[in-house]
Amino acid sequence: MRPRLIVAFGFFLAVLGASGCGQFQIGKGRRKVVLVDYAEGRVMDVNITDRLTGSKEMLFVSMPQKAMFLEGYIHGIVTDYDDNPIQGVVVRAVAEGEAREGAKAFQSSAFDAGVTDSNGVYRIRFSLPVLDRKVDVRGKLVYNPGWEQEKVNLGKAYEPQIKESPFRMIFDERRGLLVFAEGIRKAIVRAVRGDLPAKTQAPEAKPTLPEAKKEAPPEKGKDDEFFRNLNFGP
Repeated sequence: MRPRLIVAFGFFLAVLGASGCGQFQIGKGRRKVVLVDYAEGRVMDVNITDRLTGSKEMLFVSMPQKAMFLEGYIHGIVTDYDDNPIQGVVVRAVAEGEAREGAKAFQSSAFDAGVTDSNGVYRIRFSLPVLDRKVDVRGKLVYNPGWEQEKVNLGKAYEPQIKESPFRMIFDERRGLLVFAEGIRKAIVRAVRGDLPAKTQAPEAKPTLPEAKKEAPPEKGKDDEFFRNLNFGP
């Protein structure tokens, strides 16, 4: 019975090793994982890796347990109101339900905080578990969350125009589809003033000719008095 057990166990290890080898090839990025990209430059350097997440005891032997993860970077730019890049601003990504009860440690989403460089560009590294060959993560991006404390401690800080914004990332391994959608963003405008256009002058009015003086009508009774003083008697 012992030789049969050894043969069966050896066959089991060979099958497991073959499957692990296939995952390893995917993890090294030997094939393109994103075929249709709707992330529009927000998500870059995407690949699938297999990571050791624990071990499992089987037939008195500890077998490594692996899981597939989608990894890459979320990109963005931070500027001031005059479109000048700002350096040193922290941007964080927080996934919903990360700390839910009963969630396995290797199934939790991981995001590293990003800090803007001299060009105002930040990169948030993520590592998301691929479950049933899909990734569907909701969360929010938080911009410079410690600005108030910086203002108190340093006397100055960059207050973000947008404190936070929701996002959703979807990856379908079967279709090679990647989608990154960010929620409603607020845009701020400012009033600007320019030189008012010159007022158009009204055409000058032509001088009117003076009206001819009207002769006053003769007063009544003066002619009668003149003829009355003449004596036209017989």
